[in-house]
Amino acid sequence: MDSTERSKLIAKYTDGYKEVSDALKGFPTELLTARPLPGKWTACEIIHHLADSENTSAHRLRRLLVEDRPVIQGYDQDQFAIQLKYNQRDTGPALDSFRTARATTAQLLELMSDDDWQREGEHTESGRYTAETWLAIYAEHAHNHAAQIRRLRSALKI
Repeated sequence: MDSTERSKLIAKYTDGYKEVSDALKGFPTELLTARPLPGKWTACEIIHHLADSENTSAHRLRRLLVEDRPVIQGYDQDQFAIQLKYNQRDTGPALDSFRTARATTAQLLELMSDDDWQREGEHTESGRYTAETWLAIYAEHAHNHAAQIRRLRSALKI
């Protein structure tokens, strides 16, 4: 990945919270737990997932930058949604957590050297895992979930 591509992905990563926030504008609170698309997450579940995922991803990047060849642990996101009772919790703190984890990580991305981008570890589910791999995944992550929220809005006709 060259520096131009990296810069584009950093900008997309940085814009992720705004994208999700825009997708949620005007979303009725009483419909956050509605499941109009069978087998798909609710908006509430998406918000809590983003908070947990963002905090996990922030820690992953920090481990890549600080540790030599860290093992990056995968996790079962569906079990997180069930066991952590995503649909029973207020989304405000989760949105704040998502925003701040992303903002502090964006600061790091701007300061990383070329050597930092080459640091790598081993992901328990996908194998070799570099800082560039991390960026490619998380630059898209929030945008993908914003699109999922928009599909929910459409299905709910809001």
